[in-house]
Amino acid sequence: MLKGKVSLDVTNLDNFEYDMSKCIKCKGCYWVDHIYMSGVNFSTRCPSATRYLFDSYGAYGKMRIGMAMLEGRMEYSDELLKTLYACTLCGACDVGCKRNLDLEIELSLEALRIKAVKDGKGPMPEHKKVAQKIITKHNRFGSPHQNRNKWLTKDIKVAERADVLYFVGCSAAYTNPEIARATAKILNAAGTPFMLMPDEWCCGNMLYSVGMIDEARELAKRNVEAVRKTGAKTLLLSCAEGYHMWKVDYPKMLNISTDDLGFKVVHLTELVDELIKKEALKLTRPVDMRLTYHDSCSLSRLSEPWTPWKGERGKWGMVSPGLERRRGSGGVYQQPRDIIKAIPGVELVEMIRMKENAFCCGAGRGTQEAFPDFAAWAAEQRLFEARTVGAEAIVATCPWCKDNFAKVAKENGENIKVYDISELILASIEG
Repeated sequence: MLKGKVSLDVTNLDNFEYDMSKCIKCKGCYWVDHIYMSGVNFSTRCPSATRYLFDSYGAYGKMRIGMAMLEGRMEYSDELLKTLYACTLCGACDVGCKRNLDLEIELSLEALRIKAVKDGKGPMPEHKKVAQKIITKHNRFGSPHQNRNKWLTKDIKVAERADVLYFVGCSAAYTNPEIARATAKILNAAGTPFMLMPDEWCCGNMLYSVGMIDEARELAKRNVEAVRKTGAKTLLLSCAEGYHMWKVDYPKMLNISTDDLGFKVVHLTELVDELIKKEALKLTRPVDMRLTYHDSCSLSRLSEPWTPWKGERGKWGMVSPGLERRRGSGGVYQQPRDIIKAIPGVELVEMIRMKENAFCCGAGRGTQEAFPDFAAWAAEQRLFEARTVGAEAIVATCPWCKDNFAKVAKENGENIKVYDISELILASIEG
């Protein structure tokens, strides 16, 4: 809406008419700002526009597509759906734009997918299969629900009641149990009691990411109420995608602020960094390795708290009341780096694209399921960047990143190790 009442409600594309119409195609969403750019090899931030080399795949193209859809000048087609979904929704375009124009690019892209689903055209067939697994089996893999806690071993102590509730997530529960076990053992080593959900279900990240907001909202209501019933003060996650879902997308769908959830959402890196600085946890065993850290999108630029907003847009796009923009600068950036630096023997080398400018691994928000070749290509780009700075290993804070990097490295015969940060922390505790 160019003038008048407006909000950040992603179920109505009209709310983002101003944002889409005011895109000037400067490509700040595509190029890394020149002050951070060291050369042509790592000069772009948008995976889809870099991969497909056509304007429609960049945010500047999708904004024009959105306007055409609002004005009834464009009909759905297979190519249009590919354009909308061959995108990792990584937030790089949003951060790039907000250095200049403060347009709500990420929300516009989310609203376009939600509209596609509402119009009966989206999501992609591969997404529907995963959605069915989430709805029927309560996990995105379709694994037996009763196996969710099979990652637990006898040496791990879980409290019946505690202030900290560890939400394991589908990946760590079913396909990456090493992350769940490492997280639990870190908490035990620090003397931090934790409990688990009485009946943990999928966070629904995939549902929201592909535009299935009605299904995602019902799951959000169920999960939030389940956590509130436990009395937990802190919800702990070791998965960046789950962290973003609980901290940002749940409040967004429920029209509340992150602070109104009734509990604090914390990623493992935030908790461990605090424990180390309080000397409640000591990393003493050397890990002799030259490694680089990958800023998982959902822990970094996408992770700033959510606050609902509605008001009036007037002359020159000015809004009232004032709107505090989520520019990505308040993400979780330093804590993982401080943890890595605290491990004896580790040499941390930074990739050229880091923090807000980090290049997405390619796995998230439905990309790997519907466009596996694109997801693999994005991981290849990031691994090439890691090799360029001489890293022996790449460390992430999300099982989606770890899996995609590890899969591509193995298929390509690359001699680079891939770790989740929980594994690195545990190695420095236990050896």
